[in-house]
Amino acid sequence: MNNADLQKRKDAATPRGVGVMCQFYAERALNAELWDVEGRRYIDFAAGIAVLNTGHRHPKLMAAIEQQLGKFTHTCYQVVPYAQYVELAERINQLTPGKHAKKTAFFSSGAEAVENAIKIARAATGRSAVIAFAGGFHGRTMMGMALTGKVAPYKIGFGPFPAEIYHAPYPVELHGVSVDDAMNAVHTLFKADVDPQRVAAIILEPVQGEGGFYAAPPEFMRALRALCDQHGILLIADEIQTGFARTGKLFAMEHYDVVPDLMTIAKSLAGGMPLSAVCGRAEIMDAPNPGGLGGTYAGNPLAIASALAVIDVIEEEQLCQRAIVLGGRLKETLQGLRSAVPQISDVRGPGAMIAMEFADPASGEPDAAFTKKVQTLALQKGLILLTCGVYSNVVRFLFPLTIEDHVMDEALAILSAALKEAAA
Repeated sequence: MNNADLQKRKDAATPRGVGVMCQFYAERALNAELWDVEGRRYIDFAAGIAVLNTGHRHPKLMAAIEQQLGKFTHTCYQVVPYAQYVELAERINQLTPGKHAKKTAFFSSGAEAVENAIKIARAATGRSAVIAFAGGFHGRTMMGMALTGKVAPYKIGFGPFPAEIYHAPYPVELHGVSVDDAMNAVHTLFKADVDPQRVAAIILEPVQGEGGFYAAPPEFMRALRALCDQHGILLIADEIQTGFARTGKLFAMEHYDVVPDLMTIAKSLAGGMPLSAVCGRAEIMDAPNPGGLGGTYAGNPLAIASALAVIDVIEEEQLCQRAIVLGGRLKETLQGLRSAVPQISDVRGPGAMIAMEFADPASGEPDAAFTKKVQTLALQKGLILLTCGVYSNVVRFLFPLTIEDHVMDEALAILSAALKEAAA
């Protein structure tokens, strides 16, 4: 078995709509390292798109899953419940921002969590409209696509989308959009498109993921909270990519002095097992009638067991602090390369949710071609990187927070070499 043969089989057997970045096939992985079927080793700075904050095959997660395998793998929680689901809900309720009474429901994917957060918001408010932001990513389901603020590749050919979804600009100073611009756009929506008394929720990522790792300014978050309070609108924080120590806090909303009404979480929640959740104010979470929430696989017992272990690992190994240390090392390396790589226009991000943005040094325009060149060169040298951004000109770094220091050193050396070669 080799990569070339598998690629031919893949092209013949699977649709092109499932875009695949790498041309090699995984054989095994451990922590921040991955080996393909031909034995080549890679350092994984993608981590399954922010799923593996605790690394590939963390021994505590493996042990928890193995222990649960010996008991049962599925009952459907809505048919026969199990204690671990309740225990994880209790822990999430305790760990998420805010001292108010909370409740949590589990699902299988991030998009499913977003769908259910909108369902809950509509049930709680009796309203139907939702406001999201340009550059936001909320999934590939119909509601997820409607909320997502990026057309290519997510929306092309798939409409029409659910009604009463409205978009406003997201404040990105680098691209000339201020907090006032963004808030004025929301107020314009209220004047031109939708009565605020029809709006159930405003949803945003505290740090946009696919949109380019832009963090919401604190004054923007405060303004949204005040606006929601004024009009009886629920504020939903989509923490699917930002959660579980990535930003240097367990959740990105802990960087702000406001609290959301609902949160969606997924990705690193269960360290590679499919699990997501909606956590929110108890009275809001109780709005849907019994049977209105759930799913056959929602809160799968193997994933629940893994998630309980993830929380233990984050606490025991102090991964929030580790994220700050690793992110600082990466930022220092990237800032040190700016003179040699003039295409670097920005280095940003909280904790270990770091982005590097590229622009043409002469024109200042976003440089997607250079970004792709850096990604390709790094991959050739054995480092897996992800790109993002509305202009496809951002490299985002999502290495496991458990990465060993010597592997991090090696990765930074590869990254530096790829950047210098691309700029030469």
